[in-house]
Amino acid sequence: MAVRVQPRQLAFALPHAESLTRDNFLEGPSNEAALALIESWPDWPNRIMLLVGPEGSGKSHLASIWAEQAGARSISAHSLSPTSVPGALATGALVVEDLRPADFDERALFHLFNLAREDEAYLLVTSRVPPVAFDVELRDLRSRLRAAPVVSLLPPDDLLFRGLIVKFCADRQLSIDESVVSYLVTRIERSYAAARQSIERLDTEALRLGRPVTRALAADVLRND
Repeated sequence: MAVRVQPRQLAFALPHAESLTRDNFLEGPSNEAALALIESWPDWPNRIMLLVGPEGSGKSHLASIWAEQAGARSISAHSLSPTSVPGALATGALVVEDLRPADFDERALFHLFNLAREDEAYLLVTSRVPPVAFDVELRDLRSRLRAAPVVSLLPPDDLLFRGLIVKFCADRQLSIDESVVSYLVTRIERSYAAARQSIERLDTEALRLGRPVTRALAADVLRND
């Protein structure tokens, strides 16, 4: 007797657009200082400012908001080179994204800082760690990095964490009720990255199984951690 095997549905990882406008930025005590910095431009304490916070904490979102209002270009710290510096500062404002220790051209960044000061341009640099954690060989660059004011984004409080879970679901057009939100809040790591990854896994599993996101499904997914 032939046995029919139910084919397994495949879940395809499709891109999900995340809105990076001011209206879609979730405010809370953990990011209020960073948001205040963005909204106070051009009245900054220094033309070169650093936004520091963990993965997914909203640095890129805030940088996007600022770039829109300041007419700033954006470049990854990793791709910054001495030859790209003048063009990058052409509008008088620049976002340097994701500055990481030992993953950038020191001479290019030093040149950028000097040229920004000469041209009275604005720089917003984002990083996951403060500049004191960087092992920088160029002494003058080290002093400039450490002299730049740092505004930190902190781990989310309870209210913001709930809001992040709802937002990440909305970005994926994923329907989720309050009972699932409450379940996730108490069972996943209190971090931006963990919230995003958990929602991504829930969405993938719900699509694969052809099921809605329920508390039971969330329990199954988290049980496999």
